[in-house]
Amino acid sequence: MRSASRLGRTCLRQQLPRVRPAIRQSHLQSGFRRWNSAGWRGYGRAPPKRDGLLYAAAVGLSPLAFVQISEKDNGDTEQTAEGRMLQASRDEIKKEVSSDVRGWRRFRDHCIVFVDLYIWEPICTGLRFLHLVVIFVPVLASVPAIWIGRRDKTRGDERTGTLWWYSFLVRSMERAGPAFIKLGQWAASRSDIFPTEMCEVMSQLHSNAPAHSLHETKRIIRRAFDGRPFEEIFVEFDEKPLGVGAIAQVYKAKLKHDLAVPGDPDLEERPNLRKNVRKNVDTLIKSTPQRVPSSYVAIKVLHPGVERIVRRDLRIMGFFASVLNAIPTIEWLSLPDEVQQFGEMMRLQLDLRIEAANLTIFRRNFKERTTAWFPYPYTEFTTRQVLVEEFAQGIPLSDFMENGGGIFQQEIADEGLDAFLRMLLLDNFIHADLHPGNIMVRFYQSSKPQLPHLSFRQHADEDPKAQPDVTEQVLARLRPYRHKTDTKAWVAELEKIDREGFRPQLIFIDTGLVTELNATNRRNFLDLFKAIAEFDGYKAGLLMCERCRQPDAVIEKEIFALKMQHLVLGVKSRTLALGNMKIGDILNEVLSMVRTHHVRMEGDFVNVVISILLLEGIGRSLNPDIDLLSSALPILRQLGAQSGGGMLRQGDFSMLKVWAGLEARKFLQASIEDVSISNSFLVCWGAVADIA
Repeated sequence: MRSASRLGRTCLRQQLPRVRPAIRQSHLQSGFRRWNSAGWRGYGRAPPKRDGLLYAAAVGLSPLAFVQISEKDNGDTEQTAEGRMLQASRDEIKKEVSSDVRGWRRFRDHCIVFVDLYIWEPICTGLRFLHLVVIFVPVLASVPAIWIGRRDKTRGDERTGTLWWYSFLVRSMERAGPAFIKLGQWAASRSDIFPTEMCEVMSQLHSNAPAHSLHETKRIIRRAFDGRPFEEIFVEFDEKPLGVGAIAQVYKAKLKHDLAVPGDPDLEERPNLRKNVRKNVDTLIKSTPQRVPSSYVAIKVLHPGVERIVRRDLRIMGFFASVLNAIPTIEWLSLPDEVQQFGEMMRLQLDLRIEAANLTIFRRNFKERTTAWFPYPYTEFTTRQVLVEEFAQGIPLSDFMENGGGIFQQEIADEGLDAFLRMLLLDNFIHADLHPGNIMVRFYQSSKPQLPHLSFRQHADEDPKAQPDVTEQVLARLRPYRHKTDTKAWVAELEKIDREGFRPQLIFIDTGLVTELNATNRRNFLDLFKAIAEFDGYKAGLLMCERCRQPDAVIEKEIFALKMQHLVLGVKSRTLALGNMKIGDILNEVLSMVRTHHVRMEGDFVNVVISILLLEGIGRSLNPDIDLLSSALPILRQLGAQSGGGMLRQGDFSMLKVWAGLEARKFLQASIEDVSISNSFLVCWGAVADIA
């Protein structure tokens, strides 16, 4: 099998480079003008030269072009920014023969494209299918094991045989390659479809993909830097990858001085007195982080050939999804649609320019916010296969969950929740892979107001860019105590850091996947939000049934709506219990009901729900008294100020009700806390008096 693969690849490498000029991009033929401001490379760039099967667009898009595509007015269409960027990426690699080619060359090029698309690819897909058969036939043959064994009350009341089969399935998916590893990780987030315990086992799925060679890495990176010798790109380059995933691997390096970017050029603005005054006021009030750009970069490199493997695996998945969809009992799952959605998620991760564009968008959204930050993407060196971004100096949030956040635990939990709610409610652009490994914690010193020096010479040490990076110095003090080596010393060091005036800030990485609700989903989300805000659970249940993917497949709509009413009334009775109402438990119950009654929710909806579950779980591990509704109040105030006027003019008072209800809840909570403190004080005073 491997010999045939090598032979076919060699034959294509000998033939396809000859027809490179004939294969063109159909929709982006005219290209983009070069944009030279602030040292950025233009929207268009020459396509990379490569051996073998080549996508060879006439103009290769830069990440800035993807940002521009994402900023198009969505209007009332069903498209999202991610969808438009993915479409541009797919159009760019579409292969067809140019109309400029005539005669014998045109016939030859048609033959080669035909052989590639309709003979070579089907053969390779068939061989890949045989490989997958060898892996998954034992899994299918062992299905009867799910009816064997005792039920485990601590594991979702599943049988021991079922739990074993889930583990066997996970091991097989790890052996099957990147597409199936990602499929398992995606399935772990779909507790609206799959059993909860199966999702729990799937969430432990990790990539065992071997790292590709350093030679391949250097070849791909040199191409991203326009053929520049490797020694002229980096001052330092760690040859051992920081991490190896199913699709790519990541390195740490330090760029040459002429390639490194000082500061944040993508966020710089022209000097303006009004903005300068506002910035100085914000610096004093909000404790704005002092930005000291990292001199190191993280370089993500796709595994060679991963795009071809994923493309073939998706074809195989689509075929079997169509076959399984014919079975009446599982028709409600709509497996072909799920495979299509999963395929879009995979393709988004196969073009690293989209991740760079997402970073750029997130950085603009959080430009005036202090709760979180995103690394700077070097868009001029980022290609389809390479992403170069500022190295995130920080300690993974998972370490703080393991060792405890000490004096900073409430602040870290509040910052994470605030950042997510702003993504959800204000930006409609949500990081879709928020697990503790993708959230870093750094420590900063507050910026000082930048006042004009009229008659005084500005010293170098007053320039933030000339300051040493204290973040790394602080992190070096914490690293020896990671992984519970000395929890007491960890907490003591955090208290010392707090006394020295440092504050924590979250850094979000790995932004290849985002969630954005299109016009219909956004409208459905707001209607559902209004129904729940008015504590009309029955209406919310009916809306979920009527606007799901397959309304006809829903089982017992009335009972589902009544269950939602019971759940919402239960929430209403606990709205004043600070910290006792866990939104995660409520959403888990909703997902269980959705699965039982076959209510097929949109994938974007489920992504939002899963993100809320993850964030609240992370927040409660750091701060058990965290309150999602109280955290949402400042953001709802801002949202009401932005859009409330238009809603009121249309006669929509739902936002006003939510706002007023949460304000009243906050006031009553404060009153209850004050009474509790007073009672405690009186009890203590009485005890002292009795002793006296």
